[in-house]
Amino acid sequence: MPLDLDVSTILLLVLAGFTAGWIDAVVGGGGLVQLPALLLVPGISPVQALATNKLAGIMGTSVSAVTYYRRVGPDLTTAGPMAATAFVGAIGGAALASSIPEELFTPIILVVLVAVAAYTIAKPTLGATSDLRWQGNGHRWIAAGIGLVIGAYDGLLGPGTGTFLVISLVSVLGYAFLPASALAKIVNFATNLGALVFFVPYGAVLWGLGLVVGTANLCGGYVGARMAVARGSGFVRVVFVVVVGALIVRLGGEVVAGL
Repeated sequence: MPLDLDVSTILLLVLAGFTAGWIDAVVGGGGLVQLPALLLVPGISPVQALATNKLAGIMGTSVSAVTYYRRVGPDLTTAGPMAATAFVGAIGGAALASSIPEELFTPIILVVLVAVAAYTIAKPTLGATSDLRWQGNGHRWIAAGIGLVIGAYDGLLGPGTGTFLVISLVSVLGYAFLPASALAKIVNFATNLGALVFFVPYGAVLWGLGLVVGTANLCGGYVGARMAVARGSGFVRVVFVVVVGALIVRLGGEVVAGL
């Protein structure tokens, strides 16, 4: 079934893509904006929206990852194993997406997000500077474990993946918010790629629509990454708290609606 796209719908999708790219580049969570916008397209199926969202998202995360790499220089000995396991986890999560009901996960995610928000607000110095808790192979193994779990979550559901990556890198491994965001972009690129490896053979990606939204996402990602680098970890922390709050409101609304 062909999609019925008018000028106003395309403009809405471009705006949503740019905003999502900016949010993703700073702290993750751009799917809060982009996926709901895609679901509003007449004639699109949920699977097509999810797959097309991954295409647009990977365009944005690629440019923001490169921007962060040039300006922040994230530790590739952390990013490498974390991205590799996240890629594998995302493929597995996408394969399970149709067999596990989302209602089992939403309340759990909501509780975790509330705890994350409370913890971040209660500790004003959290993520201000990097203070790594492990070194060597121990650090890399823990990073790889985080990548596997969050990668599987991204393939399975997805909302707030970048946000979960950032808070894990800050609270578990001990990174400051800015280098955590830089690392998260590399890992998030891998999770989007893993999901696409599953979705593309099934013909779920709407390439024309995805490239339009993805171009806007790419522009937003470039602007967001440069802004985050210029303003530092304090700015990223503020955006992080706002995005987590928005995730709580959205998922809380879903839980209430389902009662």
